[in-house]
Amino acid sequence: MVTPTAPPVALITGAAQRIGAVLANQLHQSGFRVVVHYHHSEAAATELVAAFNKLRANSAVALSADLCSPSDISALLEATVAQWGHLDLIVNNASIFSKQDSDWEQMWRCNVQAPYQLSHAAFPYLDATQGNIINITDVHAHTPLSGYAAYCQTKAALAMQTLALAQEFAPNVRVNAIAPGAIMWPEGGNQLNSTIQEKIITKTLLKRHGTPENIAQALMYLVNNTYVTGQSLRVDGGRYL
Repeated sequence: MVTPTAPPVALITGAAQRIGAVLANQLHQSGFRVVVHYHHSEAAATELVAAFNKLRANSAVALSADLCSPSDISALLEATVAQWGHLDLIVNNASIFSKQDSDWEQMWRCNVQAPYQLSHAAFPYLDATQGNIINITDVHAHTPLSGYAAYCQTKAALAMQTLALAQEFAPNVRVNAIAPGAIMWPEGGNQLNSTIQEKIITKTLLKRHGTPENIAQALMYLVNNTYVTGQSLRVDGGRYL
């Protein structure tokens, strides 16, 4: 995908921190120009983009958008394409993780509707570059996490969206997913207590949590293997079995 005259462009949602930042870094190291999307984490996004541009001038930009807002999604895509004139990859990484059923609507908008709207809006640009879409789902899209029914349903919907859009967008645009297991524990008010963490690790065949770099490796496999579409790659240490 990398050419001497036009480096590929990737838009990564929720890329200012945590796994999203690692994915953005991996893509940047691989020769992509990266659009670091953020909502609230402006300082982290600005710092990350500055580091990228120090390594390679005009190779990164930070763009803000509320993915619960359809108008913000449209503006994000327009700004992305305007930056370098084309688009090769979307990584739908941004997500809301909550135990509260009262957050159902917000989770649905961010975890399901936003990737759908962004992917559809981006299709003409991706079709022109034979690009691809990679959705970050969750192992709990396939096996539920007790107490998190609403969240698990949204990730299951995103997994099905991956299959549906792979079929709809073929043959020029590939759509795949990565389903992480225990990679980074949730932070803030959504923290899992030590008992739940230990239970998850106990049920993981490799008896340990993974790293964001494991997800980045999976990402690059899906980016580079041009004969893979409609797949969900579980990176979960055997948690699903």
